[in-house]
Amino acid sequence: MSSPDPQVRAARNLTDPSPASTTEEKRPRGRRNRGPVVAVTGAATGIGELLTAHLAASDEVKQVIAIDERRGEVSEATWHILDVRDPAIAEKLRGADVVVHLALDLDLETDPAARTAYNVRGTQTVLTAAAAAGVHRVVLCTSAMVYGALADNDVPLSEDAELRATAEATGVGDLLEIERLGRRAPRAHPGLNVTVVRPTILVGGTDTALTRYFESPRLLVVAGSRPTWQFCHVEDLVTALEYAALEKIDGEFAVGCDGWLEQDEVEELSGVRRMELPSAVALGAAARLHRIGLTPSPAGDLAYTMHPWVVSVSRLHDAGWRPKWTNEAVLGALLEEVEGRHTVAGRRLGRKDATAAGAAGATVALLGAAAVVRRARKARRRI
Repeated sequence: MSSPDPQVRAARNLTDPSPASTTEEKRPRGRRNRGPVVAVTGAATGIGELLTAHLAASDEVKQVIAIDERRGEVSEATWHILDVRDPAIAEKLRGADVVVHLALDLDLETDPAARTAYNVRGTQTVLTAAAAAGVHRVVLCTSAMVYGALADNDVPLSEDAELRATAEATGVGDLLEIERLGRRAPRAHPGLNVTVVRPTILVGGTDTALTRYFESPRLLVVAGSRPTWQFCHVEDLVTALEYAALEKIDGEFAVGCDGWLEQDEVEELSGVRRMELPSAVALGAAARLHRIGLTPSPAGDLAYTMHPWVVSVSRLHDAGWRPKWTNEAVLGALLEEVEGRHTVAGRRLGRKDATAAGAAGATVALLGAAAVVRRARKARRRI
């Protein structure tokens, strides 16, 4: 589940384009006569690439069909090069038992309308094509963010908890719509099973509003809030997706580390101090900065750093799965990954800017820039 190449993303930002032309490159494996044939979309990069390589090396999988807009590095897979929105994907899925759909664009910098058009149309096409091709299971990967981050959430949430998220945070509206499509599909296509995997905060080559939180020189804490942190390393997500592909678990389930970390524990482990702001100031500033284009993250992202949304992973445990990573270990890996990056209010700064401004100074500079732009717009309206 990763963002497309920059050139592809730029093309999508113009319109919702016609699907890419279809080409194909096959690498027959010539081994294993048992196990399912598993197709993976978004197989050339990110989680899709990791899962494709993992399944291709598994003795429990007969064949891996890899689908993406460019060919990836896993030579053991059979590759089909096309856009997942192309109805021709149905033909490429013939013979597959399971499809794991990971061709999603959740990049912070992508135009929101283009991102939604790609994510929703792609998922709808894959579900319809899978049914037409005789596939009996589709695995969708969304996020535990669909539960919503609210002050009155249980800690931890049950996997059966109501989905109370709104579309105010980056990509969450897309994920909610993808889940709605997943629930509808078995009714529209009897015999098609849909499994939904909901990872917690994903770490390992990812770039999200939540990983950028840890790139800040100070950790923003909203006064009166109770942040809780539950991580999921990409390696654990890959093994959970494998469980779903091999039908060792079905339905809707979460994946992540056992337990969670409180904000004080995060600060102690990271060695990064907090900067506490009143709720009205933090939310108001986040909304203004996003509205005038200074930051990629809408104010809705801030809720996921304020309120608890940790979730039980009991269904995977019941199926025999265990995470290899702890929350402490994933946080350590994340801190190593973001070292040298400088982000304030979701906006990346150059090293020189961050060093000169400092944590509080950079924040004041951004807020000041927002105020200047706002005053300039008011002045133009008066002319």
